[in-house]
Amino acid sequence: MKALLPAGTAQLVGIGDDAAVLRAPDARVVATMDLLVEGRHFRRDWSAALDVGRKAAAQNLADIAAMGAVPTALLVGFAAPGDLPVAWARDLVRGLAQEAARAGASVAGGDVSSADTIMIAVTALGDLAGRDPVTRGGARPGDQLAVAGRLGRSAAGLALLEAGLARPAGPVAVHRRPRPPYGAGPQAASLGATSMIDISDGLVQDLGHVAEASGAGIDIETARIADDPQLRAAAAALGGADWLAWALAGGEDHALAATFAAGTKLPPRWSVIGAVRAGTGVHVDGLSWAGRSGWDHFR
Repeated sequence: MKALLPAGTAQLVGIGDDAAVLRAPDARVVATMDLLVEGRHFRRDWSAALDVGRKAAAQNLADIAAMGAVPTALLVGFAAPGDLPVAWARDLVRGLAQEAARAGASVAGGDVSSADTIMIAVTALGDLAGRDPVTRGGARPGDQLAVAGRLGRSAAGLALLEAGLARPAGPVAVHRRPRPPYGAGPQAASLGATSMIDISDGLVQDLGHVAEASGAGIDIETARIADDPQLRAAAAALGGADWLAWALAGGEDHALAATFAAGTKLPPRWSVIGAVRAGTGVHVDGLSWAGRSGWDHFR
């Protein structure tokens, strides 16, 4: 039986047929996809299935927001060993649906298969609502650089888990279940953002993609990165780790970074942390960043 949904939803035909039918009022669809592999992107002894589902959805939905679009739907591919408890898979799906709903989207369908390890492939779709997409390639010298969302908490949480610690609980919770500022993406587009990116691999590394695509340089001023008591508490718990390194090179918070023309009045959720300049690459306080710049998927 066809799953016909109310006319106001993004889905016209939902789960239960050969394919979903989605409403696309803009006539353009923003699409992205990520793959999560157990042991590489998540561990079942660290994260419950509900957390894994929410994180898998969040990292894709954040990419949609980073284009200035509103998330509308997820398609999910799931492969797992045959002895995986059914309850785990159900909680995973529940997490995916909960995070999609938080972004205003829904799970439209997917596929299931067997594999030697758990793999989750999520495709997210979004609607530009008549706006032009905000790409990585539009930053220009003189633009201001701003971020929406916190930086470094997920990396701090990962460091705590790797050390066998569960406290302070805030960073651990963010690592397990990031909360991207989805509404900030369309908001930035409406404000005329010249470029934007989801901070998934680390601030310095991801801004490097913006700098390269834009043919410009980017300066980060660490004094303008908000002091975060949760990062300082995590650093103390680990014997004095460098909390600023988490903010600069930690990934998976899924904050958004965007550039705006000089003089653009930004709402409170956006914090200016630097500027675009002539040249190439990313500088931190005027110097090339000597530390690790972010996540390496093949390291």
